[in-house]
Amino acid sequence: MKTALFLMLDQYADWEGSYLAGQVNQNPDWQVKTASTTSLVTSIGGFTTKVDYQLDDLPTIDLLILIGGNSWNINNSALYLLVQQHLNTSKPIGAICGAVDYLAQNGFLTGYQHTGNSQALWQTYSNYQNSNDFHNQQVISDKNLVTANGTAALAFTAAVLQLIHFQSNEELTRTIDLYRLGFYQYCQKYGNPFG
Repeated sequence: MKTALFLMLDQYADWEGSYLAGQVNQNPDWQVKTASTTSLVTSIGGFTTKVDYQLDDLPTIDLLILIGGNSWNINNSALYLLVQQHLNTSKPIGAICGAVDYLAQNGFLTGYQHTGNSQALWQTYSNYQNSNDFHNQQVISDKNLVTANGTAALAFTAAVLQLIHFQSNEELTRTIDLYRLGFYQYCQKYGNPFG
């Protein structure tokens, strides 16, 4: 079974990974696990989450997802090494919102086309060297890395699922359209999945 590890810091943005986790965890070939720097984290929305793993005791990870939020201005060697290892070994990784800020701050976006909340936030990051590779888009997928801004939860979900070849393109479009269009417009386009 493959493991998708969702890394969430305190004050994580609970909406950013919910669509993706829901899709991945319903597949019998995948499981979703959570990790952080502490055993409990609280989301921006007030959800308290007891994570499965701390950074010093992680399982084998097939997909690393960095959920954004308000605490990514962090200096943690275990986190740094985890991200570095996944990027260097071309394992799939997705980062959204504040997590992309972390990648920029630590020079992890070098060599990748990318997006994020705002490049203006990164002006003081001396390790951010490739500003010409930034694109004003909701989501960018380049090689093994997906980056997205904090308003791109559905686009992020689609790009990550495409990166890991989770479904055919047709199935993926239908999956995302259910949430993008809403149930009744989805039924008009594809028919009622329950009837």
